[in-house]
Amino acid sequence: MRYTLRQLEVFLAVARSESVSRAAEELGMSQSAVSGALADLEQQFGIRLFDRIGKRLRLSALGRSLRARAAALEEQARELETALSSRSNLGPLRIGATLTIGNYVAMPLVARYLTEHPEARIELSIANTAEITRKVQNFEIDIGLVEGELREAGLRVTPWCDDELVVFGAPEHPLCQKDALSDADLLAATWIVREPGSGTRQAFEHAMRGILSDLDIALELQHTEAIKSAVAAGLGVGCVSRIAVHDAFRLGSLMPCRVPHRDFRRQFFFALHEEKYLSSAVQSWLELCSKWSVGLAAASAPSAS
Repeated sequence: MRYTLRQLEVFLAVARSESVSRAAEELGMSQSAVSGALADLEQQFGIRLFDRIGKRLRLSALGRSLRARAAALEEQARELETALSSRSNLGPLRIGATLTIGNYVAMPLVARYLTEHPEARIELSIANTAEITRKVQNFEIDIGLVEGELREAGLRVTPWCDDELVVFGAPEHPLCQKDALSDADLLAATWIVREPGSGTRQAFEHAMRGILSDLDIALELQHTEAIKSAVAAGLGVGCVSRIAVHDAFRLGSLMPCRVPHRDFRRQFFFALHEEKYLSSAVQSWLELCSKWSVGLAAASAPSAS
């Protein structure tokens, strides 16, 4: 074999960071060792994997075409190493979740996964949809759990489970005293919503089609808990996933507003790179999430009379 797994590891680290120095830091190597490993790999085959643009390295056309296969080979090697060292078939798992999923759904699933596979290792990244999408595209995470619909090239996006946004306010807010809100009520309200680029914001804008440009959006916040706090303080009304305000509704610190003529339904999705190697760990995680969604749907279904 004319290449080593270490050379592939260096190639992939440089591809992720587009920098020898950052790749060296990630791998715990010297910059000269990283540069040497990359140069050796290119010289052995007489190829160029990167275009040098100043201090940055951009994948060449050949580098882009080989990246997914190199990542799959590296992951298979990690699986084998894990199996040899611990007799487990599950290697490390890197999950990315958008904020609502990461803060209100992912941790119970991580706990269940680790209960079933106590020797497993999980890394969980929480960010908005745009950032999780970037991480999936750049092979920085194995799978993304996202709230927004994606049309990005190179991604395989599949439905996971149903969700619903809800308009809400402080108990004393005038709109919370109404049986149902009209478009005139929505236009008169002061809104506190998620930032552009988030799946929740995408779903909110979809639900408000036709009046969106006329809404009074006073605050755009990155975190759902910050929106809940601002709404509870009487600064306006919000719109987030129902799972994020379930406990607040139960305690009475916040109240839902009915908007029956607007559609706030949406879905959560799995996002993977279309050339991603589905390791045993990824497959086990997908199976666990699918079982959870089936249980959630059964619990949410109306009981037969």
